[in-house]
Amino acid sequence: MNLELDHVVIAARSLDEGVAWCEATLGVTPGPGGRHVFMGTHNRLLRIDSPRFPRSYLEIIAIDPQATKPRRPRWFDLDSAASQDALLSGPKLWHWVVRTPDLDAACALWLKLGADAGEAVQAQRETAHGTLRWRITIRPDGRMLCDGALPTVIEWSDVHPVDSMLASGVQLRGVTVSGLMDGVAACLPVSVASTGVAVDHAAPLQVELTTPRGQVRLSSASAG
Repeated sequence: MNLELDHVVIAARSLDEGVAWCEATLGVTPGPGGRHVFMGTHNRLLRIDSPRFPRSYLEIIAIDPQATKPRRPRWFDLDSAASQDALLSGPKLWHWVVRTPDLDAACALWLKLGADAGEAVQAQRETAHGTLRWRITIRPDGRMLCDGALPTVIEWSDVHPVDSMLASGVQLRGVTVSGLMDGVAACLPVSVASTGVAVDHAAPLQVELTTPRGQVRLSSASAG
């Protein structure tokens, strides 16, 4: 299956907290993002692509306090009490997303392997450069599987966010996941699943970045 790393997700209680975290941790200010009206969330983005991970970015996401509460649970398990408790201590590496040109095939294969990624949902967001459109897997309960180690799958339309993003001085060097169900890991890009970075089994997801502050390693943790 043709899967590539698309972006890594940093969750925060608010975008202000997320921006402050980015400046303190990575040494840069994230670029603009926008609102996901149908999910009641908003984001800021930072380009982190590298030769190994082309067209990749970092997303800082938070519940939008000005948005109408959606009729369904928000993505990335942001509505759960355990998630909100986990974010009380500050923004955290939360999840990752892989892109594919055939989302339906990806969903069908993962379901066959025992990983119910959810349904394929049509989404869009307005930007200063026009409307971004994509399809993405979201479970009806909003949950992430394997504590966020199992990536969400996305299929972009003609335009990708990185197309209009400036270089940030931050580059993605490695991603390591652990705790995946049998068979699923084999479907992931080898360069993502095997990076040579030591795996801390208490953290299902680790990301290594080169930044203006030097090498930075981020580790996720179960929200409970």
